[in-house]
Amino acid sequence: MATEKIVIDPVTRIEGHLKMTVELTDGKITDAYSSGTMWRGIELILRGRDPRDAQHIVQRICGVCPMAHGTAATLCLDDAFKVKVPDNGRIIRNLLLASNHLQSHILHFYHLAALDYVQGPDVPPFVPRYKGDYRLPPKVNAAYVEHYLQALEMRKKCHEMLAVFGGKMPPQVTILPGGVTVTPSVDKIASFLWRLREIRQFINDVYIPDVLGVAEMYSDYRKIGVGHGNLLAYGGFPQDADGKEKFYKAGRYARGRVVGFDPAKVTEDVGSSWYKDSNSGKHPYSGMTDADPEKKNGYSWLKAPRYEGEPYEVGPLARMWVNGDYRSGISVIDRHAARAIEAQKLSQAMEEWLLQLKPGQPAWAECKVPDSGEGMGLTEGARGALGHWIKIEKKKIANYQAVVPTTWNCGPRDDKGVRGPVEEAMIGTAIADTENPIEIVRIIRSFDPCIACAVHLIKPSGEMKKFRVV
Repeated sequence: MATEKIVIDPVTRIEGHLKMTVELTDGKITDAYSSGTMWRGIELILRGRDPRDAQHIVQRICGVCPMAHGTAATLCLDDAFKVKVPDNGRIIRNLLLASNHLQSHILHFYHLAALDYVQGPDVPPFVPRYKGDYRLPPKVNAAYVEHYLQALEMRKKCHEMLAVFGGKMPPQVTILPGGVTVTPSVDKIASFLWRLREIRQFINDVYIPDVLGVAEMYSDYRKIGVGHGNLLAYGGFPQDADGKEKFYKAGRYARGRVVGFDPAKVTEDVGSSWYKDSNSGKHPYSGMTDADPEKKNGYSWLKAPRYEGEPYEVGPLARMWVNGDYRSGISVIDRHAARAIEAQKLSQAMEEWLLQLKPGQPAWAECKVPDSGEGMGLTEGARGALGHWIKIEKKKIANYQAVVPTTWNCGPRDDKGVRGPVEEAMIGTAIADTENPIEIVRIIRSFDPCIACAVHLIKPSGEMKKFRVV
């Protein structure tokens, strides 16, 4: 049997630094290793600070999805402070997060993933690229390139829409424990609404048809990138003051059926991560971020989240599957399709939420930092299930842990040696040209990784290295 190894370091057109190593036997992938190559350390920065600093600091985890981290942090602090957010505050928070979802989904398809299927002109940012089987007819391909440019304007509109209530983006400055600092007004609602309707038109008339076009021409990718087949959603966008009713409900798809979710059953293994083994298998409330860069068995700065000891994929496909909006399959194409359908569903709901705002009514409830306590903030970022956990002692942060979507998806093997979701999704894939392994990056980018969310700090040393960037 002929065996080969392919190393892509770094994987480009994703957020952050990911290294992917695959082993091939007779042209098919038989093993894979997903490696986050920067150190995660935001949790250490938070220790000893005023808890109210959290929602500001965690937004710096990532410039693409700061709103998701800000939301998780404020939900975490709401829980620790035992405060109920007024309806205006809850709705504005939902509108802010949803605006970032739309921007992120448009970004992902057009500016990160589409260039694996659309052959752009031979100028940056369309080059360098892998040589691959670009299948779109010339006129259709040219239209996609135009839509690439149009999508840049739509992303700007999403940021403008978020800034109406968020002050600016990135990062926004209005959310805090107890609600938001901005109150709704007729002019703000109108300013938000006209932008939302223009974005909705783009989603309906351009984004959805473009994804369907790729799905038709690359139908073989409905059977590529399947992975373990487990899907997990925390639920998000609360629809009542208690947060019990959510636009996206929580749940899991496992062993052929949708079942419930209990946050107490989430743990993180570090057997294959550069962290001390004494912290492996712990729930985030008791987990620690203790680096062990010389660890022999480690190959990633990402941890390996597990639910009842099993790996789960998170993201738009998981949300759509759990909520019954999309159940066609689990694959590269299904991830793209579910993300586009979610953008359509969410943009429609946003208009309904916007019109529920009540000008002149409060958007914040007074609250105080407790002497001690703990809180949990679960939400859905654009890339999937996101959780923040805090412990407070003497009015300061004693411990803070964030388990992010890309840690779920791109994490390494767990303590039992079970591959993470992206690693497993590689298995069995045929590689036509090992010098241009476009199949590998198509699988990776279908998950929309955000390694910056999963790893945060690096201390450079030694000589600079040269990389082939494609």
